[in-house]
Amino acid sequence: MNTLSDTEWAVLEVLWGKNFFILGEVVDALKPATGWSRNTVHTYLTRMEGKHLVAIDRSAEPHRYSAAVSRESCAKKERSTLLNKVYGGAAGDLIAAFLKESRISPQERDRLRKLLDEMEV
Repeated sequence: MNTLSDTEWAVLEVLWGKNFFILGEVVDALKPATGWSRNTVHTYLTRMEGKHLVAIDRSAEPHRYSAAVSRESCAKKERSTLLNKVYGGAAGDLIAAFLKESRISPQERDRLRKLLDEMEV
């Protein structure tokens, strides 16, 4: 799986919401943020099916659309791409950059410490 485009993320965000959608439901969910027409959404869904990102059940009427990939598998791919592209695979550098630029709560800090301890780093 390649890195997802913003458009693919938007479509999958909708599809991850439940088991399946009919076209009109996907259009209704995307229209407020994107303004996409029914034809545009259908085109994206069909193209994403070709990339194995979307499953289309054509045996049902109306057709049913669902995500063919999990949110976690997509997030994992995005993290890996970022790690390798920007930080040369150095996870510590990535984490350090995030921690320098973002505030974390005491609970998040404790969770990170526990995770590092469990990893025996």
